[in-house]
Amino acid sequence: MNIVRWEPLSELVTLRQAMDRLFEDSFVKAPGHVKGGNGTAAPALDIVETADGVDIKASMPGVKAEDIEINLSPDALTIKGETKSEKEVKEENYVRRECYSGTFARSIALPPGLKIDRAEATMENGILTLEIPKAEEVKPRTVKIRAKAEPRKLEAKENKETKEVKS
Repeated sequence: MNIVRWEPLSELVTLRQAMDRLFEDSFVKAPGHVKGGNGTAAPALDIVETADGVDIKASMPGVKAEDIEINLSPDALTIKGETKSEKEVKEENYVRRECYSGTFARSIALPPGLKIDRAEATMENGILTLEIPKAEEVKPRTVKIRAKAEPRKLEAKENKETKEVKS
């Protein structure tokens, strides 16, 4: 066991960062989006691994399919896009503005063994659905158990002796 020196100032910095995150998440972030790596808004994702592959759903209300770019590599997925506002508003009398317009990007790591060349993407009602099948060698298989033949006992009718017969 190693002894680690306690430095109280490092914990204060951590507390400050936590408070910054709390205020930023509560008052700055638009609902349905997370902050991307470069500080821009990014779509929220639901990722489900099934027996047949990985299903990814991204919430993208108001984004057209032609404004989305999906890049797949064997180990990562990147979704890039752009939301466009209907009209340019010059007034600055907003009480609250949560509708994001501009570019966004989101990258995630993918599990190994996916057939990225067979991926399919669909867009319906503001939900982007991406289905990536697994390669056959990584799919779980069910192995049936075969019982070994057990010796059967037969009784001779004349002398009522028990004999073992192997099949």
